[in-house]
Amino acid sequence: MLVAIGLQLALPERLTAGPTWLVPVLEGALLVGMFLATPKQLEREHAGRRGVALGLTAFVSAANIYSLAALTHYLLHHNASSQWGEGRELIISGMLIWLTNFLIFGLWYWETDRGGPGRRAAGHDGPPDFLFPQMSDDSIEPRNWRPQFIDYLYVSLTNATAFSPTDAMPLTPMAKSIMGVQSLVSLVTIGLIVSRAVNIL
Repeated sequence: MLVAIGLQLALPERLTAGPTWLVPVLEGALLVGMFLATPKQLEREHAGRRGVALGLTAFVSAANIYSLAALTHYLLHHNASSQWGEGRELIISGMLIWLTNFLIFGLWYWETDRGGPGRRAAGHDGPPDFLFPQMSDDSIEPRNWRPQFIDYLYVSLTNATAFSPTDAMPLTPMAKSIMGVQSLVSLVTIGLIVSRAVNIL
C-alpha cells in the first residue's frame, strides 16, 4: 500500500483529485488506522481491520481510476503531440497508473478470497473465490494449502498483462467482477495511453 501511495505522489497534479498530496495523505491516514487495528499475527477475523482495509483499497482504486480518466481526457482534448516533454510525461504517468493498478488489485484479491485473511488464518474461510492449480491436484500441495500474498500478486500481474485470468480461475461473481475491472483499467492504460504516448515521442 505504501508503494501505491508513493506512485500516486509521483503523478502530475493535473491527473490527481485535488492537490498532489491530498489523496496520498488521506490514504496514509487510513493506512495508519489499519496498522493500529491489525495485530502482529492474524489468527482470527477482525471486522474493524477488514473494514478499514477494504475501504483503503477501494479509496486507492477510485483515485487511480480517476487519474486514468483524467489522463484519457487530457489525451483526447489536448494537442499533446506538439509538446515533446509531455510525451515523456504521458508514458511515465501511464506506467505509474498501471503499476498502481497491478499492486492494488493484488490487495483486492488478498482481502476478498474466502472471506479475507483473518478468516483464512482462523481456518473459518468460506468457499474459494479463485481456483489455483495447487487446489486441483493433491500431489502438488496438500489439501489444506492456502494461497499466500505473492500468489494473489501474481494473479494480479497476469490479469493486468493478459487482460484475462491465466492460471487462477475466478469462481464467484465478486472475483469475476474485480478481475473484469482490473482488466478494463489495464487495457485502457496500455492500449490507449501508452501507445499514444509512444506515437508522440
